[in-house]
Amino acid sequence: MMAGLDHRRRLAIAMIAPAVLLVVLLYLVPLGRILALSFTEEPGALANYGQLFTSDVLGRVIMTTLRICILTTAITLVMAYVMAAALTLASPRMRSIMLVLVLLPLWLSVLIRAFAWVTVLRGNGVLNTALVGLGFIGSPLNLVRNETGVVIGMVHYMLPFAILPLYAGMRTIDPRILNAARSLGAGGFTVFRRVFLPLTVPGLFSAFILTFVFSLGFYVTPAILGGGRVMMVAEYISVQVHETLEWGTATMLASVLLFAVFAVIALVGRFADWDSIVGKGDEA
Repeated sequence: MMAGLDHRRRLAIAMIAPAVLLVVLLYLVPLGRILALSFTEEPGALANYGQLFTSDVLGRVIMTTLRICILTTAITLVMAYVMAAALTLASPRMRSIMLVLVLLPLWLSVLIRAFAWVTVLRGNGVLNTALVGLGFIGSPLNLVRNETGVVIGMVHYMLPFAILPLYAGMRTIDPRILNAARSLGAGGFTVFRRVFLPLTVPGLFSAFILTFVFSLGFYVTPAILGGGRVMMVAEYISVQVHETLEWGTATMLASVLLFAVFAVIALVGRFADWDSIVGKGDEA
């Protein structure tokens, strides 16, 4: 019996060893190298990390990134919640059509989507032309080369990633629970606030983590829709690497971005049940 267990253990280790080796070589080693460079690259760790408190330019980039990420996450969660609820309540045929429409953007390159939004939002684009033609506005709105266009593009990109975990959570809610609340005299808003919303909190946390963490590292969408006027951390790192060759600043910012992601996940973990967020299989 023990020999059989040892054989299965060795077989399991042999099967996962290539994947572990790939993760170490292609992920952990480069991350460690970046972290090391942030401390060793001239003019040194103190000067590199000190820029977080002394550089006005870097301060504006970080504040812009946080402001856009928070706004994007808030708008995305609200829209995704409504869409996920609509998916849950839709008929099977309509649900299939809606799911295809939700997943369709994932099949398109982020570069194509960003340029498509430029075509829609620019001064002589589809949206402004339609609004001016209908008489809703007198002159075209300024929707690109600013934070407005960046947020619109980022929300569009992140919506599927927020809708799917919310929809998965809503689908597990037993309708009998809602019917029981109504039978006890609760109104529609009370049922939503006291029963439905608390049951969807794990899905909200999952959607929040995906949206906010992904938003921190956005590069292509801000670069195109921002038109060089909206600088986020990822684009600033690219400038430091490819143009100014300030590797110390670039690796420091990359490390801070990584730490920020871990901090967000840890903070959410203090207020959420990780088993309910990531899903926990039934125990025998």
